[in-house]
Amino acid sequence: MANIKVIIPAINEGDSIGLVVSEIPEHVSEIVVVDNGSSDDTVANAKKAGATVIAENRKGYGFACLKGLKYISEQSKTPNIIVFIDGDYSDYPEELDKIVAPILENDIDFVIGARKKSLREPGSMTPQQVFGNNLATFLMRLFFRSKFTDLGPFRAIKYEKLKELEMQDTTYGWTVEMQLKILRKKMSYIEVPVRYKRRIGISKVSGTVKGTIFAGVKILGWIFKYSLK
Repeated sequence: MANIKVIIPAINEGDSIGLVVSEIPEHVSEIVVVDNGSSDDTVANAKKAGATVIAENRKGYGFACLKGLKYISEQSKTPNIIVFIDGDYSDYPEELDKIVAPILENDIDFVIGARKKSLREPGSMTPQQVFGNNLATFLMRLFFRSKFTDLGPFRAIKYEKLKELEMQDTTYGWTVEMQLKILRKKMSYIEVPVRYKRRIGISKVSGTVKGTIFAGVKILGWIFKYSLK
């Protein structure tokens, strides 16, 4: 059986993190919650649900993901697959098996859970999220002939391929950086339609004007940077 590890960046997700961890399939080898400076009971609830919890005090989604990868890289037995999922319970953790299936069955390098409109709960994505997502994926199709339709955070990748990407972004550009590098390195990828629901709590990105603008700038910055290479 494949060795699968899950990384969940989390900050103040005390009401949702336990649900996310508990609904991830039991065959997953380890669930790593990276606490990004929570002031609520995120850490306690994640541990109670059975996750390994490590801390990353430098604020940023990318910082948290990188810390989780560093922790995994230092283990004696490294995984075959890394899965990323958010801690806000907007995804359906039980769909992890659907996300990793193309890797296990068809040797695909990277799989993204695409939040198809028909599968999204009304209001689960804000208008600015939908617009930003559509703009980013349009530009990726324009510049790189990409087939991506989403920048969804629920994703799986072969661990060895992920190491090849040499990820760098420390904030909101993490997801698009990964997808752009997948394209540049001509790795195989596929999208799998997934359900999506209203998150628990307020988004640190789309829930604020500052977060929305900063995320948009970071995402577009990565796209234009790679379009000039």
